[in-house]
Formats: sequence, C-alpha cells, structure tokens
Amino acid sequence: MGWRQNSERRTDMSTSTLGIIGTGPVGAGVARRAVDAGLAVVLSNSRGPETLTDLVASLGANARAATPAEVARTTEVILAAVPFAVHERLSRAELDGKIVIDPMNYVVTEEWRRPELDRDELTSSELVQRHLSGSKVVKAFHSIGSPQINQLHRARGAADRTALPLHGDDPVARKEVAGLLDALGFDAVDLGPLAGSWRTEPGTPLYASPYVGAPPAELTPAEWVAWVQAAPGVPLSAARLEELAAATVRGPAGFRW
Repeated sequence: MGWRQNSERRTDMSTSTLGIIGTGPVGAGVARRAVDAGLAVVLSNSRGPETLTDLVASLGANARAATPAEVARTTEVILAAVPFAVHERLSRAELDGKIVIDPMNYVVTEEWRRPELDRDELTSSELVQRHLSGSKVVKAFHSIGSPQINQLHRARGAADRTALPLHGDDPVARKEVAGLLDALGFDAVDLGPLAGSWRTEPGTPLYASPYVGAPPAELTPAEWVAWVQAAPGVPLSAARLEELAAATVRGPAGFRW
C-alpha cells in the first residue's frame, strides 16, 4: 500500500485514502490533518452521511461522507474513532482483513468499567483486537489531542518534529501506520505489541502532557481535559518519547472522572 506524502500546497494529490468511523474531535481532527497533507478521507458516523455535510464541506474536495459499511468496503486503513465503551458495535465482519487504527482510551465511570482492565490483565487495545479478531489493530492517535495533531506536524527531518507512539501485534500493519504518521508530519515510535500499550495510556507520562506541557495545579479531570484541548502544542522528540516509555511503571488503568 504505502503512503505518499505531498507538500500541503501541491495539486498532485495522493491516491492513498484513509477511512474514518466516528467524527468527534479525534476523527475530525485526524481528517483535517490528512486532507491538509494531501490524502483523501472517507468519513462516517453512526448518524448517517447526511449529518456530515458541514464537516465534509469544511474539509474540501478530498473528503466525502459515507456509511461505516461503505468505509469498510472501500478503504484498507480505517481510524475507528469511537468511544471505547461502544467498541463492540464496530462490525467484525465488515472490518475483517482491514488495518484498524485504535485511538480509544478506557474511561472509567461509576456506570461503566471493565474488570479485566481494572485488574491489568489486558489492555483496552487487546480487547479491541479480541473483538475485531479478523482485523489488524494498531493503537495510535490515542495520546495526543486533536488540536495538537493540527499544530505539531512538521516536514520529515525538521529539528522539532514531534513523535507519536504506536502499538500493534502485526508488524506489517505497524509499518503501514508508521508510514501514515510520517505522511501526516510525525515521526513514529514503534513500541511493539498491544500488550505493552499501557505504557502510553491515560495516567502515564506519555499521555497528553508531553504534547502540551505542565497544566495548572489542582485541576479537576474535566478542567484538565478542557485545558489540554485549548493548550498550544509542545514538540516531543522520538528520543524523549522512548525514554518516557522505558521509564513508565504500570498503574491503575484508564482515565478516571
């Protein structure tokens, strides 16, 4: 497959297409970066293509709306930007054989939790892979906010190019997603299988904070999320990302409200 990176002002567009299921902040943010980088995107959500008219218009001619089934049928690499709590609604049959990028994070609430994650028996991405048993799941875009995705991209070789982590059990799929990250303007740090993705999940030093800097003291979880969404991006090098990942100690899973 392979991803070709185009300079942002060129007219020769890439033939590579990214499918996206879910058009919240992550899905819409990655779509914007992909279109600006010269890729085509096919977007879908649970409410129907007609609800995406404004978003598609804002993205331009290289974006179109579809149903999740059409996204799965017409694209090979698909960002599943849905809440982790509803990941089992993703169609196992439709996504069979596809590379599925998992940006989901486990959010613990009083109403919903997963005991196997609370016991650190698995990671959330291992559960996604278990559900999508015929897909090749790669964890990525889960540790950086969508505003920072659209602020921190740089050309390959730039001294302040930001790195993003990825995890996956299939090495070919990991390489494909690394190529996508490069096309979008980021270095990729391959941290191996999904079992190790706890190193970059909520509560770890690599989740969000390295891309925005230290927040004000004594924020509630809701205030912290709002602050991260508004904060200017801070570059994170591949070397620093690897240092933080190596030093991370496993703690309680999930983001806790």
